[in-house]
Amino acid sequence: MSALRFLDQAPRFLFFTGKGGVGKTSVACATAIQLADAGRQVLLVSTDPASNVGQVFGITIGNQITAIPAVPRLAALEIDPQAAAQAYRDRIVGPVRGLLPEAVVKDIEEQLSGACTTEIAAFDEFTALLTDPALTSSYDHIVFDTAPTGHTIRLLQLPGAWTGFLDEGKGDASCLGPLAGLEKQRDQYKAAVACLADAARTRLILVARAQHSALREVARTHEELAAIGFQNQYLLINALLPASAIGNDSLALAIHTREQAGLQGIPEVLRALPRDEVLLKPFNLVGLEALRQLLVDAPASVPMAVAPVMAFTQPSLSDLVAEIALGGHGLIMLMGKGGVGKTTIAAAVAVNLAQRGLPVHLTTSDPAAHLGETLDGALAHLTVSRIDPHAETERYRQQILATKGAKLDAQGRAMLEEDLRSPCTEEIAVFQAFSRIIRAAGKQFVVMDTAPTGHTLLLLDATGAYHREVARQMDGSVPFSTPMMQLQDPQQTKVLIVTLAETTPVLEAANLQNDLRRAGIEPWAWVINNSIAATTVASPLLRQRAMNEVREIDAVAHQHAHRYAVVPLLSEEPVGVDRLLALAGRH
Repeated sequence: MSALRFLDQAPRFLFFTGKGGVGKTSVACATAIQLADAGRQVLLVSTDPASNVGQVFGITIGNQITAIPAVPRLAALEIDPQAAAQAYRDRIVGPVRGLLPEAVVKDIEEQLSGACTTEIAAFDEFTALLTDPALTSSYDHIVFDTAPTGHTIRLLQLPGAWTGFLDEGKGDASCLGPLAGLEKQRDQYKAAVACLADAARTRLILVARAQHSALREVARTHEELAAIGFQNQYLLINALLPASAIGNDSLALAIHTREQAGLQGIPEVLRALPRDEVLLKPFNLVGLEALRQLLVDAPASVPMAVAPVMAFTQPSLSDLVAEIALGGHGLIMLMGKGGVGKTTIAAAVAVNLAQRGLPVHLTTSDPAAHLGETLDGALAHLTVSRIDPHAETERYRQQILATKGAKLDAQGRAMLEEDLRSPCTEEIAVFQAFSRIIRAAGKQFVVMDTAPTGHTLLLLDATGAYHREVARQMDGSVPFSTPMMQLQDPQQTKVLIVTLAETTPVLEAANLQNDLRRAGIEPWAWVINNSIAATTVASPLLRQRAMNEVREIDAVAHQHAHRYAVVPLLSEEPVGVDRLLALAGRH
């Protein structure tokens, strides 16, 4: 058995969690193989919306337990969260369709359209795997790729009758809506939550990369889950560049130095956790031979075709900025999952526009202030503002509690307060603060970082009815505009989706694009950040990684994006005007 600590005396249930692109699916698959090779009966379960477990093993798995022929004692199951969410919506909406006005039904469907519904529906599916011995008694270990968030578990712990609370219109339009159909399963959920909190039965592995931002996010996840009893946690730092791969490659040396600095500055709350480190591999983690080597630190024996130095010419961020600049003003929104570099790309866009002599306001809700400190007063035509998400969210919470919560009993108020702790609440609150700024985009460029997701935009439009109320009052007789209309107008707003040249981030970006299109917002361009393929490297390991990126870049170019840019991975952190200009391809 491996010397890795998270596998030492492994309990029955192993959960892997982490944001997109950190490699949790590969680690989960490699863990399942290692346990099966050691003679255990193992079931591997994926609840990841972008699951590629079947692709990893080279077979079709789907939503039924499927034996992996090449690995004795291993079976796998891919829970389809989207299908589970649709079935869940049908159970709730079906009985009222035809009885309630179509507009009301659409509002209910919209409340059930977001990430909370998908996650709760998936939890509904795999709860049985935690609590029904008849389904899983033949397995020694069940390995889960993707764990429920602390917010979902807290929701499942809430007391009282959710349905009545919602029917009386006391809930806000974020995450309690998805819970309307769960009352019958309360006992099963109670048993599942107890299982998750039982260290003898369950272990959670937090998967991260050695980056300051990624480790801060993992620290938040750790604290959130520990606060509700999920104490048995391990930390796995994945894809560390080995010192042996540096050679005379300056980029490899810079990456290694940054990662070691990330580990030195690891958040205090994570220092006490048992920790493992897994080295970066040169090969794609597809197929048994590759997966069997992932958790082993010995030199890779998988054949590696070392590419020549790549002449990889792709559109630059500067090319996109030049096209944006032709408009003279407008709103530029950067969107994407955490960890892909939205804040840096937003700053690079703003600096490049300002360098052209155009007035620019860069606004961000990123808590890291170093970009603002670097840019404040450092460049003509550029102003920077920071929005405090915590302050804005607290202001929004107090506003809702003072209105909707004023006449609730203690139990109803507790439910409303929980609802207001959802991720949707912060997005809505921050968007309201952004809305005060984006009105200026008619006269200058406003570059907006950390934008709300498509689902939140739909909630803002479907349930607030600021947009509809204005439309009703104006009755078409007077021209009017709302923030939502501005976002939907390509002449006023350009949305840039930021991603990485890796499978999971590209899939997640494509899902975000679909959400935006449902909200009537068509993304203008994609930005592929931190690309090794877009630079020159000498390290054989990095050359191989660059070759692996080409397929993902090709998918963005030909399947997903109307226009796109590729931003190279730089040796130095892109902080300061000169480096941000270099990031965009201007010198």
